[in-house]
Amino acid sequence: MIDHVSVRVLDFPRSVEFYKAALAPLGYDLLMEYPGAAGLGTPGKPDVWLMQTDKPLNPTHVALSSQRDLVDAFHAAALAAGGTDNGPPGVRADYHPHYYAAFILDPEGNNIEVVCHADPNARPVAAARPAARKAAARKPAARKLAARKPAAKVAAKPKKKAAAKLSARKPATKAARGTKKKSRR
Repeated sequence: MIDHVSVRVLDFPRSVEFYKAALAPLGYDLLMEYPGAAGLGTPGKPDVWLMQTDKPLNPTHVALSSQRDLVDAFHAAALAAGGTDNGPPGVRADYHPHYYAAFILDPEGNNIEVVCHADPNARPVAAARPAARKAAARKPAARKLAARKPAAKVAAKPKKKAAAKLSARKPATKAARGTKKKSRR
């Protein structure tokens, strides 16, 4: 799983302002900023980093996953912030039947995409009811696993009943052994 990506930019202040505005509909905000570096993301997780460079750019393609309505909102916000349309919101059936995406070129020429892979006709998955979760927790297998002790403890402390059965099987005296063969222990 990818944790974060870096996008190289020449005009750092302009790029920071563009990305703040373009990614705001996705819940992104500027979370960290250092001289020449800025991290944007959802609260607690910067996953898009802008890195200032003075070297010639090799434009990058970055795709962020979101919901269908936010794909549209991203496209509108990015255009308003100074981006260039590189593909309006819509289904890209050549990728797969539910690939809904929009593409924007940022002011530096990087191709920024927001995509939704969800089937718009799929029924939403309901969250498990609290009673169902409690019933699952009471299943015998779960109780057995929780009650198990490490094998070393079980072997070190034999149960009283098992010990009593073993002692009942052993002859009490040498005379009681009679003709039985001696054990080679």
